[in-house]
Order: sequence, then structure tokens, then C-alpha cells
Amino acid sequence: MSNTENTQTNTAAGSRSFIGLAIIGICIVLAGFIVAGAYKYKFKTRQTIRVTGSAEKDFTSDLIAWNGSYNRTDFDLKTAYALLKQDETNVRNYLTRKGIQPKQMIFSSVKIDKIFRSNYNEETKSTTTTFGGYNLTQNVKVESGDIAKVEALSREITELIETGIELNSPEPLYFYTKLADLKLDLLAKAAEDARKRAETIAKNTGGSLGNVVKANMGIFQITGQNSNEDYSYGGTFNTSSKNKTASITVNLECVVK
Repeated sequence: MSNTENTQTNTAAGSRSFIGLAIIGICIVLAGFIVAGAYKYKFKTRQTIRVTGSAEKDFTSDLIAWNGSYNRTDFDLKTAYALLKQDETNVRNYLTRKGIQPKQMIFSSVKIDKIFRSNYNEETKSTTTTFGGYNLTQNVKVESGDIAKVEALSREITELIETGIELNSPEPLYFYTKLADLKLDLLAKAAEDARKRAETIAKNTGGSLGNVVKANMGIFQITGQNSNEDYSYGGTFNTSSKNKTASITVNLECVVK
């Protein structure tokens, strides 16, 4: 091969080498731009605001539940049972006179317990157990939307006690049958409140609010109105107050543009 041909071959090889190096250099530069752009995009998406919105509403219970229990004790089981069933009849008649419908009364099955008494003998230093009879207990429950009526009968329950019925009656319990609708309404208002808070923060820091990245519902709480009840981690559900306050929180995380 002549010198001219060698020179041409070397020149062509050098050109190919230069082109290859140029392509590699361009790829490195492009890769750098891609990485920089990805980092910039990632950095931008981390600019977020986290806020908590809240909403509450006062409401009045629309369902009341009154519970009572009565018992009879006797050494003879049949006698105790007969006395208890007579008490059930008297309780049923009392509730009927107060305007309670049969479908609003729920009488439980009879619970039977044996009573035993322990006697300690000082002389023999021993304890003996003797049978003290049977104790029979029955519960009655009234559920009604007529709150005033059930409240009245719960206050006048002494009429039954005066007839010889050993009746135990705690305070009525108050409930609300439209809690699902109430919760949805409060969720919407709490989310709107959170969005407004985020917009205010973004505006006053020189930015604007973007899309929501994350949204979480807080704990639903129901407390008595004008009470000093504390919120609980799992949610408070007041049943002792007729007038209540429901509250909920919503946590939002939004992008700042």
C-alpha cells in the first residue's frame, strides 16, 4: 500500500473516531440536561403546603332510648318467676298509659341467678355456704322519636316503684338517625376550609395553589353542647346529651406553584 493510501486510511479512521467522540459527548450533554430536568421537576413537586381544615355543627337528637330493669327474689323459683311476670305486666301497662306503643317496647328474656351466702364460724374457724334463693332479673327498653314523651315517663317512673316493683332506671340515652348525612356535610365544609387556608398561605408567600397531593379525614367527634368533654383518639360519641355538637377535621397537602 502506498503512502498516499495509508494517509487516506488514517484520515478516514480519525474522522470516524472524532465523530464517535462527538456523538458520545452530545449524549453526555443530553443526559446531563435530562438528569437536571428530572431533578428540577422532582424539586418542584416537593414544594407543598400541609393544612388542617375543620367544621362543626350543632344538632338535636331525634331518637331517645330509655332502659329499666326489675328483679324478684324467692327461695322458690316458680314463685319468683310468677312475681316477675306480674311486674312485667305492670310495667307494660304503665308504658301503655304513658302513650308508648307495643312496638316501641322491648322486654328481654329472664335472667336467673342462684344466691349463696357465706357464713364464717369463729369457733371452728371454718366457712359454710348456704343457699339464699333465686334472683330473677328482666330488662325493658323503650325507643321512640317522641323525646318529650319518653323523658316524661322516665321522670315519673316512681309511680311504678311505689307499686312495689324494684325498678332501676338510669338516665335516657339520646341518638341521631341522620349521622351519615351529617358527616358528609361536615366533610365537605372541612375540606373547603382546608383549601381556603392553603390558598391564603400560598398567596401570602408569593405562590399560588396547585393540585391536592394528599387528603385525609380526621376523627369524627360528637360532644354535648356547652360541655367540657374532651376529644378522644378514637372519637367521642356522646349519648347523654339531647343537644350535641358534631365536628370533624380534614388534612390536605397541596402543591405550591
